[in-house]
Amino acid sequence: MADHDILTLEEVAEYLRVSERTVYDWANKGEIPCGKLGTTWRFKRAEVERWVDRKLGGGRAARPESVLLKDILAPERVLQLTCKTKQQALDALVDVLAAAPEVKSRDELAREVNEREKLMSTGIGFGIGVPHVRLASVSDLVMAVGVNDTGLDDYASLDDEPVRIICMVAARDGQHAQYLKTLAAISGVLKDTAIRTALLEADEPATVYNILTAGG
Repeated sequence: MADHDILTLEEVAEYLRVSERTVYDWANKGEIPCGKLGTTWRFKRAEVERWVDRKLGGGRAARPESVLLKDILAPERVLQLTCKTKQQALDALVDVLAAAPEVKSRDELAREVNEREKLMSTGIGFGIGVPHVRLASVSDLVMAVGVNDTGLDDYASLDDEPVRIICMVAARDGQHAQYLKTLAAISGVLKDTAIRTALLEADEPATVYNILTAGG
């Protein structure tokens, strides 16, 4: 394997003696430890080596169960916002997420959320933003949600639409697969136009919570 700490998909494929497509599929399914830098998968050398050791050491790693939003979102972490800027909305969600017992450091959470946004905006389209981080100071997956009363024009999005629904997710460093499954679960729920419309029309946070957790 290349002797630098951060590896490309091609370098991992060469090291594991599998096709690049196989590594790509593993990454998308959360089966190999990795992360995205912009739109490109990158791999930490040490994490890949530990993953290989576990695989070759016998015994199959248990596949994580599907993530249910009701297990990571609490009613008190749902906000109806009246923010004028993206930063105001992020700060409000950091405050409420930092109050969760799973989050040990508000300062680290705020710093990493903002650094992540500087690298690449988490606006995924359809008026949705999904700021997300993995931190050593987080003990388990946790989520906060904000629905803003107007679109945030400065929240860059893939389709250039103003963002109104923001789902902030924090996970522990080692929860890579669960982390990806959480992001997929959020996307799966919010791709439904009827659900997005209901969230925007909700008159209180409890209604937003019930809509998001209705499917589990």
